[in-house]
Amino acid sequence: MLLTKRFFPYFATLCLGALNDNFYKNVLLLLVTYSQLSALPIDVNLFVNLAAGVFILPFFLFSAHAGIVADNMDKAKLIRRLKLLELIIMSTAAIAIVTQSYMIMLVLLFLTGSQSAYFGPVKYSLLPQALSEQELVKGNALVEMGTFLSILIGTLSAGLVVSNENGLVWAAITVTVLAVAGYLASRAIPSLPAQGELNPNKFSLFSGTWRCINKARETTSIWMAILAISWFWFLGATYLTQFPNFAKLHLHADVTVVSLLLALFSIGIAVGSFVCERFSFGHVELGLLPFGVLGLSVFSFDMISAIPTASVELGFVYSFEAFIANAQHYRLMIDLFLVGLSGGLFIVPLYAFIQTRAEKQECAQAIAANNIINAFFMVGSAILSMVLLSVFNWSIPELFTLIGALNLIVLLYVYSQVPEFTQRFISYLLSHVMYRVRVSGREHIPLQGAGIIVSNHVSYVDALIIMGASTRPIRFVMDKSISEIPLLKYVFRHAGVIPICSPKKCEATYLNAFEQIHQALANDELVCIFPEGRLTPDGDIGEFRPGIDKILQRDPVTVIPLALTGLWGSYFSHKGGHALTTLPKRFWSKVSVSIAPSVDGSLTNCKVLQQQVTQQFN
Repeated sequence: MLLTKRFFPYFATLCLGALNDNFYKNVLLLLVTYSQLSALPIDVNLFVNLAAGVFILPFFLFSAHAGIVADNMDKAKLIRRLKLLELIIMSTAAIAIVTQSYMIMLVLLFLTGSQSAYFGPVKYSLLPQALSEQELVKGNALVEMGTFLSILIGTLSAGLVVSNENGLVWAAITVTVLAVAGYLASRAIPSLPAQGELNPNKFSLFSGTWRCINKARETTSIWMAILAISWFWFLGATYLTQFPNFAKLHLHADVTVVSLLLALFSIGIAVGSFVCERFSFGHVELGLLPFGVLGLSVFSFDMISAIPTASVELGFVYSFEAFIANAQHYRLMIDLFLVGLSGGLFIVPLYAFIQTRAEKQECAQAIAANNIINAFFMVGSAILSMVLLSVFNWSIPELFTLIGALNLIVLLYVYSQVPEFTQRFISYLLSHVMYRVRVSGREHIPLQGAGIIVSNHVSYVDALIIMGASTRPIRFVMDKSISEIPLLKYVFRHAGVIPICSPKKCEATYLNAFEQIHQALANDELVCIFPEGRLTPDGDIGEFRPGIDKILQRDPVTVIPLALTGLWGSYFSHKGGHALTTLPKRFWSKVSVSIAPSVDGSLTNCKVLQQQVTQQFN
């Protein structure tokens, strides 16, 4: 996929842009900090803070409009126009660098931030249009890897270039060459026309931003994903901002060690993105999120405890070579790398989740809302750090400890608001820790619209296994007695399970179940039923009851036959006695989820569906 025409030109354009942005920003900061200070009309500290502000301000001002623009025109054409704008900005910046026109460079930094604000929504909304759903996680992982490695290279190379004897000239040449290369790469991106009906691109500075945020808040799961991503940027911005003083005050190290810390963190995120892709098994896997969140806190706490306590001679400063040669720093470096890796595990599924859940014609606007909240959280990070470190005289390790603790609170809040995240985590543990689940035919599950999955019923965890096989939420229809099992009823209740029982037991429950099924299908939801009506007593598929026919007579929607194999004999099945009453006898056993091609609901019935599920079962 990486080298295909539909992805590589975009990927190259993205990496070159991130590299150029960070190279130029850091060249400006280094020039201001270390040379020709008399040429500045304002204080150097004010200039540095102003530079940080003018780069992030456009994300507040223009992201909402950028999302509308990206949703309403050919994305490849928009990227080419933005890269042409970058070429103009950087060509002017090259002149400003050589002439050391710092205030002009500051204005150009604002324009660079504006160009990035317009590139952000199209950067992520392009992926679900250019890639298949099976490639989406891999695409996001590559984007995150490329972005953070580009940021790292841009940041480090700026210092190397500026320290050169002809640093100004080489810096000017570099920003121009990178801009030219980015524009040429964008020319190879295939056409990606707008999806859905076009909307007017009316620009509204404040109301447009608020409208964009409110639009994202309409879908709770998308809004929670945005808040979770923004929290990561809050955490990341705190780390990156404090690295220089952390290295100086607590590690007794010079600026080269700051670069090492930055490299470990950034490479960790890149590796975490790759690990996420490998352990997502080809689909959007929210079950990995808790591993990422817990890792951010656990390794953050351990990193603080790994700070060397041994005193050093007054005036002694670790260089890069001396720092890595000292074994007492290894644990801290490994922890910092693992904090970054956990971050990669955390954000990749969330970006893919937003892309798959947002309406196609509004995906860029959802990303724009994400960018706005990201910027807000990063500003909040700076404010919190200033207040705690300057006003309350906290130490940087105390700040990092607080961030690690807040991270756990954020985890609990997000998971309490979006039960699907919890369900996905439990499903992931079952599918990849307790069992080895292999899914075939996942592409047969429709990406949108109403549908009914019909499956054989083997164990009490069938719903959780099937849930993990689908990237879409599923409403399960299950026997009322199963839905009320003490260990599982919380998960089932928050999954929107539709309880059902025989009309002889409770006619009201029976009739209400069919009404809930009808409402779910009317809302274009995916519903799963177990037509056998009970768990298998012998491992074979029992007779399908006519309840499915009753559903299809009222709502003749798409039907997806599915067969579960390998769960018979597990702790949750009735083999050898009632489920959950005997000790587990198997661990990490193979389980298969076989999904057959969908069929027209108006052309099938319970007997035909039973045959199709049996064929998959055998």
